[in-house]
Amino acid sequence: MSLTTITAEEALRRLDEFDTLIDARSEDEYAEDHLPNAVNWPTLNNEERKLVGTMYKQVNAFEASKRGAAMAARNIASHIEREVLNKPKGWKPLAYCWRGGKRSGSLSLVLSQIGFRITLLEGGYKAFRQALLEDIPRLAPKFDWRVICGTTGSGKTRLLQALEKSGAQVLDLEALANHRSSVLGAIPGVPQPSQKHFDTRIWDALRRLDPARPVFVESESKKVGNVAVPAALIEAMRAGQCLNLLLPDEQRVALLLEDYDFFVRDSEAFCERLDALTQLRGKQVVEDWKAQVRAGQIEPVVRDLLLSHYDPVYLQSMQRNFKQYAQAQTISPQDRSAQAMQALANELLARQQAFAAA
Repeated sequence: MSLTTITAEEALRRLDEFDTLIDARSEDEYAEDHLPNAVNWPTLNNEERKLVGTMYKQVNAFEASKRGAAMAARNIASHIEREVLNKPKGWKPLAYCWRGGKRSGSLSLVLSQIGFRITLLEGGYKAFRQALLEDIPRLAPKFDWRVICGTTGSGKTRLLQALEKSGAQVLDLEALANHRSSVLGAIPGVPQPSQKHFDTRIWDALRRLDPARPVFVESESKKVGNVAVPAALIEAMRAGQCLNLLLPDEQRVALLLEDYDFFVRDSEAFCERLDALTQLRGKQVVEDWKAQVRAGQIEPVVRDLLLSHYDPVYLQSMQRNFKQYAQAQTISPQDRSAQAMQALANELLARQQAFAAA
């Protein structure tokens, strides 16, 4: 039998040593957040957890424990039959639950009795999250941030993707948040992660970066849709070197029509999102935009949004928040195409390598 424990702080450093991370909590707990790449093997599922909790309050702890043990035993047996029978003897999993260790402890005991080298996370998910939140402020200032600035539609995300394709280190906060970081940035049919899971995704990305190499990131605001970027990361980014990406207005409009093509196809969805600007732009302006959208005149609305709303707000924000924005190097692709962005990315990386070699 081999059953050991590990602290949350140790787990932060040793997470990749384990073959499988097993989350023994219920499906809803797992969905809100979980350790990176963890699998969900509920010791008690959603309904069972509610039932045991109700018995604990309305009957007593002993009766609740008996009922919970019976359900847990059945579930653990099912997990073993489904997931464990083909595992080799050298398989090394880490298990955790919420905090107390009862659910993960029950699973771990059975796995250890089989002969697996199972590790139990002390303090469970709660302790790990606290350690993770304390680790982000340690990680964020370690990197040489290269901030891609540029008004809406200038192709920041396309350039970031091209840089990553060329081998650069990239932190894509919009991809981690499942959002395009504007009032119109929600992606239809793609929910955003919870704040907790967004934090976990960011930490997992940061821990994989090499401090000896620059990291490219977009000039995001404090929030990406409904989730907030950790304050320590925002502070580190805002102190980084800036690159000012410029694209002509007609190219910016065309780029947004391509990237937000779902609004072109669904005018009512576009109008619904425009309602969010009523307080800032006034009811009449928004109603006029919506009338144009419904008449199929999407392009002039997008142009007006860019020039009269997004550009002034963005420029004020950059000048106020990013310390090196005034000294930003101007960069311009030939056009909005993926090929042009790739050429610009390659040029930036070639300059970076030449500078490092000098």
